[in-house]
Amino acid sequence: MEFSLNGKLVDVGAEPEETVAQVLRERAGLTGTKVACGTGVCGACTVLVDGRTAASCLMPAGAAADREVTTVEGLGGDHPVQRAFAAHDALQCGYCTPGFVVEAAAFMDRWRAEHGTAEPSREQIAAALAGHLCRCGAYAGVYAAVAAACAGEHDDGGEGAAAPVRVEALSKITGAARYTADVVLEGQLEGVIVRSPHPHAKVGEIRYDGPLTELLPPDRVVRYAGQPVAAVAAPTRAEALAAAARVEVDYAVLPAVLSAEDETVVYPTGESRKGAPRANEGPLASAKWNGNVRGPASMSWRGGTAVKRIGKARDDGGRTLVEATFTTGVQAHTCMEPHGCVARWDGGDLHLHVSTQAVTRVAEQAAKRWKLRPERVHIVAEHVGGGFGSKVNVTSDVVAAVELSRLHGAPVRVVLTRAEELVDGGTRPGVRIELALLADAGGGLSAFTMDAHGDSGVSIGSNAAWHSRFFYGNAPRRIRDYDHVTNRAPGIPFRGPGLPPMLWALEQGVDEMALRRGEDPIALRRRWDGNAKRHALYDRASDLPMWRDRADPGDGRLRRGVGVAAANYMYFLDPGTKVALTVEQGAVVARIAVQDIGTGSRTVIAEVVRSALGLRRGQVRVELGRNEHAYGPTSASSCTTPSVAPAAEDAARRLRKALGARSLEEAEGLRVVGRRPRDRRGYVTPFPLDHFAIGRGFSGAVVVTEVEVDTLLGRVRPTRVWCGVAAGRVYVPRLARNQCEGGVVQGIGYALFEQRQEDPATGTVLTANLEDYRIPGIADTPEIDVYFHTEGWDHVPGRGVGLGEICTVAVAASIGNAVRHATGWRPHDLPVRPDRLLEGIGT
Repeated sequence: MEFSLNGKLVDVGAEPEETVAQVLRERAGLTGTKVACGTGVCGACTVLVDGRTAASCLMPAGAAADREVTTVEGLGGDHPVQRAFAAHDALQCGYCTPGFVVEAAAFMDRWRAEHGTAEPSREQIAAALAGHLCRCGAYAGVYAAVAAACAGEHDDGGEGAAAPVRVEALSKITGAARYTADVVLEGQLEGVIVRSPHPHAKVGEIRYDGPLTELLPPDRVVRYAGQPVAAVAAPTRAEALAAAARVEVDYAVLPAVLSAEDETVVYPTGESRKGAPRANEGPLASAKWNGNVRGPASMSWRGGTAVKRIGKARDDGGRTLVEATFTTGVQAHTCMEPHGCVARWDGGDLHLHVSTQAVTRVAEQAAKRWKLRPERVHIVAEHVGGGFGSKVNVTSDVVAAVELSRLHGAPVRVVLTRAEELVDGGTRPGVRIELALLADAGGGLSAFTMDAHGDSGVSIGSNAAWHSRFFYGNAPRRIRDYDHVTNRAPGIPFRGPGLPPMLWALEQGVDEMALRRGEDPIALRRRWDGNAKRHALYDRASDLPMWRDRADPGDGRLRRGVGVAAANYMYFLDPGTKVALTVEQGAVVARIAVQDIGTGSRTVIAEVVRSALGLRRGQVRVELGRNEHAYGPTSASSCTTPSVAPAAEDAARRLRKALGARSLEEAEGLRVVGRRPRDRRGYVTPFPLDHFAIGRGFSGAVVVTEVEVDTLLGRVRPTRVWCGVAAGRVYVPRLARNQCEGGVVQGIGYALFEQRQEDPATGTVLTANLEDYRIPGIADTPEIDVYFHTEGWDHVPGRGVGLGEICTVAVAASIGNAVRHATGWRPHDLPVRPDRLLEGIGT
């Protein structure tokens, strides 16, 4: 088949079932064209065909014959849109970026031809990019970049052009960034996982006419539909899928637990309970089992007093008692780059290219699982297309790739499909919270109780209520967490695990209390909340015109409301973090075994070293994503920046001292290793737990959201969001702002759209594509204003802590309170779907 590819005539072979995306990626080696959904929904695979954009994952390969195809590589890196994306940091993990760039470039070219350098509106940009999704939520930068490019602000790419804020921006906007799904090794095979169609079954014999590896637990019991059973490999993915279809599995189907009325026990033995996956981070709180219910795990403070006070208030009529039940849906991580691994055995050494948030952790786990010395495990994670908590361990794709590679004596790549990702790639547990909140006669917080019932599928460790122990002072409180185990796919930690559902309940309860008392909701929070850093945010939020000028929404079809919610988050760090600096060819090279999942770890390290040594941008290079480098932290619990930045500063100080009066050119090969200094007041934890330490103090956030509610169609549209974050020093403000904007977008998705749905009879996930599982698009992005309060962290080296989670956890609650202001109806269930809203305001 002949066609023009980026201006050159090519002749490639193609099978009838192949798509243009497969031909470009597998045959032409142009991996800038990404496949993220496989159904033409997300836009990551966008290319130009005869000058018009097309979803190459749906386009049959034969349809490209004799036509002109242009990929992101063909734009050359100097298109005004590419320069604008880099300048405005219109990206995070970068996996969706090539598709955005191709679509935006085509739009800009059309726009300029018709409108010159007039700037398009947000609505026009959103319409042009409606077919593209960014799970990181970098839409605010995309808006700015496309508007600026269309206005001619980036036509000049000469010496006067601004340098990209993000050090790897060029590789991401050109498609050169290499992700695990892009890795192709000599002799590589493709692996496919065979999954259980049953929610609960005992697996007997597995029959197949070739090499196969089993992926079953020791008791050979599968406990959810979609659980890995086995894996096979073949030279191509099509052949591997055909091979997987030939695998025959004997299932002895067992009764499944899919509702509270089902009596079968999911984990009938102590041994099986020990193997239950975890839905939270940190140590598992002790709790008793009663059938499929585990709990309560308690974090109470004077719980008996709280119960007595609330009981008495209830008997007296409960004028200052707020009681309600709140629920949240199951939210899927669904990173744009699916889970994936390329495994290769080499003389007893294990080499893994893996999409992970935890290079060091996965290396340790792999060494333990396959009984290898640490130095025989080699991890590479050059670029990672998002994680959000779903990629911190050795997962089934890694196990399948490693075992198949050993079985076949060849490299094997296993990459999950979007359907697999939405079934088995991880979810935030759903939660039902029973809340009682009591104020005393003076309006102070007198007591509260919170019982949280987690829906984590086969996982345990739901900890939503646990977090309420650390909010609003020391009033008596009874706090209990329960796990309700079912035969559904496991929940795992997801960006601020436990906090969004807890705040969805607590912050709406606080808001309701303010309404009953006739008090400003911000003023009430300020009285109850003793955190000085949040006080500064409350003061600023109360002066916002959006808050100060909020008005009666009236009774028309379209009603506006404004809501507020507050949050805190523990300060985590990895005290063992190190950064190595080496002088090489007149530059300083920083090496650390950390990964960049889109949060900007490369840029933070580069900026810290450059600033400390007074160097130009080009004089500092950062290499990460390999476990052979100096020890680095997991990108979880907002611990990365407060771990790596102080270690980089320490390394820079050591290098400056070692250099003395010498120039870099005179110090070739000089190497120093910096360590993360200890906090001045030590840590809450006497020793690290799984490499994590808990520092002293809490980061804080206050979120104010304005929504427009269409009372005819039941739609809620956030129009403006102010997000105040108190996390101390901000190392790279534009990247931090981008991450917080993305956190707001993810919070909007949690509040309004996202909910995994299963067949109630079989437990099969029905929302197994990005049409049925809805995440926010660019048109769902409101105007977002992020404010950083930088004081209050002088005891921390570098004076700053993480902000990736604190920025998102209160967004849903602020939307709930805004809906209440707009309509008079308080939403109790997430997501706030149109049917729920219409039913609520109609009663």
